[in-house]
Amino acid sequence: MTAVAMAGADWELDFYSRPILEADGRKRWELLIISTPAADGREQPFRFIKICPSDEVNSLWLSQALEEAREAAVHGGWESPVRLRCWRSSMRTMVQRAATERDLEVIPSRRTFALLDWLLERERDVYPKEEGFMAGPLAPPPASIATPPVPLPQEVQGDAWSWASLPAGLLRDASDWPMSFSGLLPTPETLDDNESVPGLRLFSQSRSLAMAGWLGGLEPVRLMVEGRQLVMEAGQDDRWLVSDLDAASADEVAAAIEASRESVSGLQFIAIQASPEEQSFAGFWMLRDIPMS
Repeated sequence: MTAVAMAGADWELDFYSRPILEADGRKRWELLIISTPAADGREQPFRFIKICPSDEVNSLWLSQALEEAREAAVHGGWESPVRLRCWRSSMRTMVQRAATERDLEVIPSRRTFALLDWLLERERDVYPKEEGFMAGPLAPPPASIATPPVPLPQEVQGDAWSWASLPAGLLRDASDWPMSFSGLLPTPETLDDNESVPGLRLFSQSRSLAMAGWLGGLEPVRLMVEGRQLVMEAGQDDRWLVSDLDAASADEVAAAIEASRESVSGLQFIAIQASPEEQSFAGFWMLRDIPMS
């Protein structure tokens, strides 16, 4: 069977220890790579797994593994990427050094939703079956300190905004919508088409296109409510204040986000348009509120 080539798919990467003790008493280190799936979800993404000896955890080993992964992708019919997304801040320097050796751009970003789904699947179904699996409670990783959100850059501040929702079934056709900038995700087939996906609409009559270009560069990840503030998390650890909310609005938005975790796998969206009546989008991004391991 001949694999279908994917045009310019980005890669999502995680190089980290796993809850498995090797024969030498050290934790297993594992490299996971998955290509970012297309919005229609019809093509199988490229996947690559390689175990790293615990005494070779360095950028040289990772660089060689990246080249091995690229060769495997090309051999299997996928195109090698020019960009890698990596979400672990503790591994950023090592990944950057390795990627530079292979002329790959690194984007520090938590828009690694396919990778996180795969990692959660392996933590549930694969690692517990491995010899040396560390069952029971593990020492938690150091808790990240959430920095206070800062106001959105002036370039992304529009004339007005509104909270909205779209039926999940409508998002299945999002790749056919007229839009200039986008970050679309596959909509799981298991979702009920009538379930509501919450999201944010931003409007600017004169600057919607420029706003969309800026927002895409911020790598939006998820929307959340903290107190009476609507916050957008983005990039690797950025937190942006979208707007202050009154008490009723804060409760309404928080409830919609909470419900979406169960009903639509944490899906959210951000849309940028010239006006509420506009049918086309200057930009449209699908986000997901899922845990980071």
